[in-house]
Amino acid sequence: MAASIHLARAGMRVTCIETDPQDVDPVGESLDWFAPELLRELDLPMDRLLRDGIATYKRHVILKLISGAARHYIPSDWLGRPPFNVELRTIHVDRTRLNRIVRDCLVSNGVTLISDKVVSVERDGARVVAVVTEAGERLCSRWFLDASGSATSLFPRVFELPAFEYGPRKVALWDYFQVEEALEGTTLLGDCDGNRYMEWVWQIPIHPKTISVGYVATGESIKAKRQQGLTIQEIYSEQLARFEDLRTLVPDLPHSPPKITSYHCRTFDNISGPNWLVMGEAAAMVDPMTSYGVTGALRHAAEASRIVSRYRRRKRLPWLARTLYVRRVLAMAKFFNCGIEKVIYDWPIRNRIGALNAGDLYTIPAWSMNHLYSRFRPEGLISTLFFSLALRILRMALSIYYWFCKRSRPAAPVCTA
Repeated sequence: MAASIHLARAGMRVTCIETDPQDVDPVGESLDWFAPELLRELDLPMDRLLRDGIATYKRHVILKLISGAARHYIPSDWLGRPPFNVELRTIHVDRTRLNRIVRDCLVSNGVTLISDKVVSVERDGARVVAVVTEAGERLCSRWFLDASGSATSLFPRVFELPAFEYGPRKVALWDYFQVEEALEGTTLLGDCDGNRYMEWVWQIPIHPKTISVGYVATGESIKAKRQQGLTIQEIYSEQLARFEDLRTLVPDLPHSPPKITSYHCRTFDNISGPNWLVMGEAAAMVDPMTSYGVTGALRHAAEASRIVSRYRRRKRLPWLARTLYVRRVLAMAKFFNCGIEKVIYDWPIRNRIGALNAGDLYTIPAWSMNHLYSRFRPEGLISTLFFSLALRILRMALSIYYWFCKRSRPAAPVCTA
């Protein structure tokens, strides 16, 4: 929808095929510090979202462990002053209401909206000729943008694009609770004792007195508990009860099971063709712990729509422009997924330096590179190569340190700093 808005404002005639947002339970409610600027480009400034009750402030992130140890991640005041001028505030959002207001913006910009789902793609070699919807409608166009989501990844599947996968398949269970007063921040509760893969719970205030609480674990872990006879609701309540901050919510659990989704973090290569580009989670599924999902999707939308509108008079998208787009999407997604897997989820680095210090090790470079990307907005050859190289060097350094920590195997792994 964001890409459609950008293209319509560039003077193009746009049709957006979008399933009804009421048909799904959208996730991605905790945004990073760079999403508000991208939303503002859609005429959705942060102040408006806060005023209309679509968003709440996210002033910090708290990482808290079962042991009670905690660390707060708050942008330093000096970043808000010249020459940096970083917006130190960000937001949590009610994704259903945000989707609705973006949809209204879409229609007001003259985009033709079709509430349907693409089920097949007609192609001529590497070109997309038409798409066919579930209702049987066939739509032809000179240009196509695929934002079908990680579960579908339509064009990557049709063109059998190579994929890079990170970590095991994960499952998220979540629900909403009424509270007396919610904190203006995201709380991540980590369960990471010993040499095992981390499980965690999020606590996100989407309204002043409404919080989203979600539990993330591997698919294998959820499957094992189901084989023991536990229901989804029992698994969810059992995990909440492990954390002192959440035990009071267990009696308030609704009778219906929590919402559930599964995902596998991955990014596809070659996500472009002569007349098409792939965006959002269809191109790169980044772990939700990074809070990068919405920012990444909005960035892809802005960059992909600029490429299409810039070269709309040509018969095909230039090879260099679309290749650089692919490199940027791939580099950022690999960087975030590699970092969160090796530093936070897996045990070698986390056990050697402590979970809270591991949080610092991941957050500082991730936030810094995200800030530099937002500031310089690389699009040309030199800037794209610079960012790709910098991100690759950081990933290589992290992989070497991970290998060293795993090889040395500390005798008494710990979870606190």
